[in-house]
Amino acid sequence: MASASGTPVPAIARLIAGHEDTVRDVIHAFNEIGLRALDPQWAGGRPRRISDDDEAFIVETAKARPSTLGRPFTCWSPRKLADYLATDAARRVVIGRERLRQILRRHEVSWQRTRTWKESTDPDLDATLDRIEEVTSKFPNRCFAFDQFGPLSIRPHHGRGWAPRSHPDRLPATYRRTHGIRYFHGCYSLGDDQLWGVNRRRKGADYTLSALKSIRRARPDGAPIYVILDNLSANKTPAIRAWPQSVRGC
Repeated sequence: MASASGTPVPAIARLIAGHEDTVRDVIHAFNEIGLRALDPQWAGGRPRRISDDDEAFIVETAKARPSTLGRPFTCWSPRKLADYLATDAARRVVIGRERLRQILRRHEVSWQRTRTWKESTDPDLDATLDRIEEVTSKFPNRCFAFDQFGPLSIRPHHGRGWAPRSHPDRLPATYRRTHGIRYFHGCYSLGDDQLWGVNRRRKGADYTLSALKSIRRARPDGAPIYVILDNLSANKTPAIRAWPQSVRGC
């Protein structure tokens, strides 16, 4: 067999340092589809076995509690999740554990510890949130937040170090707070993005009032200021409720 120009196939193969069968395949393809044979646009690898919808289903399943899907355990492992997906009657997805890790990582789903949260029981919660959103959006340079953080204490923490095998340094299971505890009374300015505060030995209305006065000193122009704080009893004493009335513009 020779090419369309009459050049023998072996000569073309020697010229391009290729195999004769490859040259014949290109010549046959050229005769059938023309110049498109020179750019066949082959796609390497096998077709996708997991579609975009399958990936979305995998991610949603990983974020769901196993108990809600009829599995008798509290959290997924890659093996348990892959087994469930392969046997799910509603949508069966056969996937390996490594591929499963890659999909979860790409969708930013990672292994994390459970954290607690609290829901407010305040009947006026919605109105309070609306008011906070209103003042923070309209008067950000006049808005401040105040809160107490604690108790804070010095306590021993586990560390690392060289020690004889099976004889690590040990910390006592109980310890004494020889210096007591502290509470941080912090004030934050939304407009300035600044935080300041003082460490106190206890919580108290006198310390709360002192913090509020420091906020007023941060805006000594007499214009109104807005302070966001929780409903701790130390924040609602008669002296604190009466203080805004005695200070102009607060």
